[in-house]
Amino acid sequence: MAAKKKTPAKKSAQKPAKKTAKKAAKKPAAKKTAKKTAKKTSKKATQKKAAAKKPAAKKKPAAKKSPAKKKSAAKKPAAKKSAPKKPAAKKPAAKQLTPGQKAAAKKAAQRAAAAAKKEKERARVAAKKAADLKKKEEAAKKAAKKKAEAERKAALRARQQEKAQAERERKRIAKEKQKERERQAKEKAALKKAQEAERARIKAEKEAAAAKAKAEKEAAAARAKAEKEAAAKAAAEAAAKAKAKLPPPKPPIIKGPSQDGVTSTREFSLEFLFAQRELLVAKRAQLSGQATRLENEANALIEDAEMGDVQFDEEGGEGDTLVVEREQDLVLSASARQSIEEIDAALERMKTGEYGYSVISGLPIPKERLKAMPEATQLVTELAGGFGRR
Repeated sequence: MAAKKKTPAKKSAQKPAKKTAKKAAKKPAAKKTAKKTAKKTSKKATQKKAAAKKPAAKKKPAAKKSPAKKKSAAKKPAAKKSAPKKPAAKKPAAKQLTPGQKAAAKKAAQRAAAAAKKEKERARVAAKKAADLKKKEEAAKKAAKKKAEAERKAALRARQQEKAQAERERKRIAKEKQKERERQAKEKAALKKAQEAERARIKAEKEAAAAKAKAEKEAAAARAKAEKEAAAKAAAEAAAKAKAKLPPPKPPIIKGPSQDGVTSTREFSLEFLFAQRELLVAKRAQLSGQATRLENEANALIEDAEMGDVQFDEEGGEGDTLVVEREQDLVLSASARQSIEEIDAALERMKTGEYGYSVISGLPIPKERLKAMPEATQLVTELAGGFGRR
């Protein structure tokens, strides 16, 4: 009984197919209508297959539910008696289809099958894409994890390298400090050695000067009278020469601009005068230190003589040596002080624009002579003629 009777799903699937066949028979020449009909037919054919498969998969429930469906199908025409156009029992000619309708139905079924196949392919492609996406996500996670691990290792290596670099830098600094300490120790040793050599040299010079002074002292008594007479004679001759040969009048000095306490002239530029001032200052510092050292040494000789048991008489040779050394130190110190005074005078002349000119003739002194003796106040010819000391 269940096999002979048609289920409502089959009836509902046949009705759209019959209507589609009738419409296709009425308008075979309309392309758009045919396309729409084909689409609808393919959809309905798909529905037919789905409806046909469902009862086949569930035979027992379909057999049980068929009477209820029949009753519902029987009740529907009774409820819709007011619509005489669509009676459920008045369609005897629907089963007989023309060849064109059959071909259209076949094409619709083929299209439905193709559409189902395409849908299945789309589902397969979507599933494949989802699987590929999942694989990519997993691969990305693995790559990210691997990258994070690599970054962690790189950071660890970087910290280790920084630590090693810091250790190397610490060792290098310690090594440099050790080298600096060794260098300073060598410099101190060299300085100490040089000081000892300087003290030995000064001592040797003093001893040589003392011996020379002793020898000169022996001849001094013999030469004193002759030198005094010669000096008197020379003074008289110099006075006569000075009266006979007076110096010519001094030419005027053409002065230039002043800068930093130095006045330039036509013969001497500011650049040359600044260089000369540096030479004068350096020489003054040297002579000042020399004078102070000689005075200290002379005073030290006196202190040593007072503290020791030194005999200052004709029989005590050591007393004579100390006296000669002290006198020599004082003479050298006085000479240094005299040179310092001359340097100060030259610096003052540099301020007023008179530096570099002879105090005798007023002529400019050659620059070569000034470079060799910055405190010079006379020409070489004037010194040879006996006008002055320098």
